[in-house]
Amino acid sequence: MNQDSALGGKVSNSHRWWQLVMGIICMAMIANLQYGWTLFVNPISEKYGWSKAAIQIAFTVFVLTETWLVPIEGYLVDKLGPRPVVLVGGILCGLGWVLNSYASSLPMLYIAAAISGVGAGAVYGTCVGNALKWFPDRRGLAAGLTAAGFGAGSAITIIPISAMIKSSGYEAAFFYFGIGQGVIVFLIALGLKAAPSYLKKGSAALKIKVQQGRRDYRPSEVLRQPVFWIMYLMFVTVAAGGLMATAQLGPIAKDFKVMDVPVNIMGLVLPALTFALAIDRVLNGLTRPFFGWVSDQIGREQTMFICFALESFGILMLYKFGADPLLFVILTGLVFFAWGEIYSLFPSTCADTFGSKYAAANAGLLYTAKGTAALLVPFSSMLTAATGSWEAVFVVSSVMNAVAALLAWFVLKPMRKAIMDESIPEHEVKEAELKALGRVPDRLV
Repeated sequence: MNQDSALGGKVSNSHRWWQLVMGIICMAMIANLQYGWTLFVNPISEKYGWSKAAIQIAFTVFVLTETWLVPIEGYLVDKLGPRPVVLVGGILCGLGWVLNSYASSLPMLYIAAAISGVGAGAVYGTCVGNALKWFPDRRGLAAGLTAAGFGAGSAITIIPISAMIKSSGYEAAFFYFGIGQGVIVFLIALGLKAAPSYLKKGSAALKIKVQQGRRDYRPSEVLRQPVFWIMYLMFVTVAAGGLMATAQLGPIAKDFKVMDVPVNIMGLVLPALTFALAIDRVLNGLTRPFFGWVSDQIGREQTMFICFALESFGILMLYKFGADPLLFVILTGLVFFAWGEIYSLFPSTCADTFGSKYAAANAGLLYTAKGTAALLVPFSSMLTAATGSWEAVFVVSSVMNAVAALLAWFVLKPMRKAIMDESIPEHEVKEAELKALGRVPDRLV
């Protein structure tokens, strides 16, 4: 049976892939709001004399508004469809960066961060939720490709933004990139559509290799499930380490005295920080569809265990060997490669567990864990200032990832299986057992 038949013959397979592509483009356009931020911290501090800890509060405000409002935005997506939510999100993203270019006080900087955070959350939550609904058979891959736009989207603009900051000032970079990115999101949003209801329910003809529950949980019901809070805790612990590296990579490179040291990799020579940021964006993007696809094949928890353990190791190695410019570039790449997949694994795990109908809102509830993790970012600067070293930050981040790896295998896996088994009719469980033994139930012959 071809894929069009599997979809019920109502929409073509190419149509849902186009929906995915449009979502990816929108995500790429908002990536700099988070991943380009580190380029602006030092220039802002130098111009106004504000402490880096005070400036990083703006980053925290951005992440909080980006994440904690996503459940509301996801609810609107489930009710109204993706188009109106992304349209408004594109306007707010552009407005936020334009205001950043004029911010001459910390309160104004925080307000601009809040506006751009609301816009980014609207775009992010909508595009990920829409991908989960259009691809019930490839949730890990679809969510990963969509999140890859956010992870790698800033890779092609890191060098131009850096160049504009040096030549025209950070204000010009905020202003022109803000307007350009916002306009593109607005125009792409006009083509977004909601997934048809028969896809939300799934199809027996679709080849789904991982277990999925048959019940659609409302957001209010999800919050009462212990398995949700286990996922939430894991999300917080893993996201915290990655957010610290994302927001603090510039200051870390400066303290390690490698920021402007030229690094040569395969004939390409760039300053260590610029090189690291460009490579990190690419790897942070590639890891999302790659490990999303892996999780579609071998299971969500098994993939989480591998990635979180690798992240724990990478963070420790970065602290130990990061003072070497070449190793700084390579090891930050490893850290981002082992971190970015959380943005494909957790949404797909959530939709598998709690159903497709309210996938955008439920994934939004889980995504607020990123906002909770962001609260730890300013503390990393304070901890470093108090101890005079990044050692405590790196050790804590590594331990948190190790704990998350163990939780995935020994706690999340059995809890999720139990809740999904409850939603499967008894006769289907028996059929699955027979098929595992190589036998076909009589009623299917």
